[in-house]
Amino acid sequence: MLIILLLLHMNFSDELVQWYIQNKRDLPWRNTNNAYIIWLSEIILQQTRVEQGLPYFNRFVEKYPDVGSFAAAHEDDILKLWQGLGYYSRGRNMLKTARLVNELYNGKFPEQYSQLIKLKGIGEYTAAAISSFAANEAKAVVDGNVYRVIARYFGIDEPINSTKGKKTFQQMADELLNHEQPGLHNQAMMEFGAMLCKPKNPACGICPVRTGCFAFINNLTTTLPVKLNKLKVRDRYFNYFLIVDGDKLLMNKRDEKDIWANMYDLPMIETPLLMPETELLNLPQLSDYFGQQIQILEISPIYKHILTHQRLHVRFINIQVKNVNLEQNWFYTDVESLQKLAMPKIIFIFIKNFFNL
Repeated sequence: MLIILLLLHMNFSDELVQWYIQNKRDLPWRNTNNAYIIWLSEIILQQTRVEQGLPYFNRFVEKYPDVGSFAAAHEDDILKLWQGLGYYSRGRNMLKTARLVNELYNGKFPEQYSQLIKLKGIGEYTAAAISSFAANEAKAVVDGNVYRVIARYFGIDEPINSTKGKKTFQQMADELLNHEQPGLHNQAMMEFGAMLCKPKNPACGICPVRTGCFAFINNLTTTLPVKLNKLKVRDRYFNYFLIVDGDKLLMNKRDEKDIWANMYDLPMIETPLLMPETELLNLPQLSDYFGQQIQILEISPIYKHILTHQRLHVRFINIQVKNVNLEQNWFYTDVESLQKLAMPKIIFIFIKNFFNL
């Protein structure tokens, strides 16, 4: 069935490539075959729109122009530069990968799929992208954009996040791949999905392949692709305590066991539900940390912060205390030094506004 479909649409790749050549965005990582630069762009743009990721890409390239300089960086510096992008494990994995590449390949980023797939944070999609863009290796890239283009054009209703669906779409992408210019083909498929065949309100009116598109012909662009809803969102309630001592603020360095690993935030008590002020003051942890004499100066509104599998309910409580029993990861830092610390975006924005940094 797949072969028949592909034979019927054998000029599909050529039409998308022609569209791409005429309409592609001028993005810096498209003007090089440097595998390191391509790797930077691919990791930064995971789960991130180009408009949001481009400034981060430029800053990383400026500060770390090659894999050797990246490998020599401190994790705090990487996380600080990454601040605001989310999915912070990407930044930590990038540092591990850079150090491994520096060690195993003498600072030259590998270009072959078989080498790339073994590196930390590089899966099938990223390995295919880097190898095809840097070395023109015949590996078909399948990302969210490609899933969407194939599902709509060929009318595939197999869920894209099912085991069978992933296999089906990869097989179709492999069959469609132009082996003479795989890098160009992959770029065209991805750009087409990003610019025309968008998740919402696709530009079908100017689509060069709409006359052969199953979803367009059958009015199914809002139905395809199909995705299983497996996401279970967990609600969490974070009570952050703002403790100022002169020109110093009490901070906490997070460990590696939870979200925002190794980043900096404030002392915090997590509660199973949102607690009223009186109940919060009676928590035994509060007196263990700050003693019995606690004065609440101000309580912020509740801020919601959405992560992939978690919905955080965050509030900031400015308190005045006489004594603090410093936990292992707590420390005081000068207010003027706060901007040097890598913080989750919600913490950074609150502190920046509070101190008018």
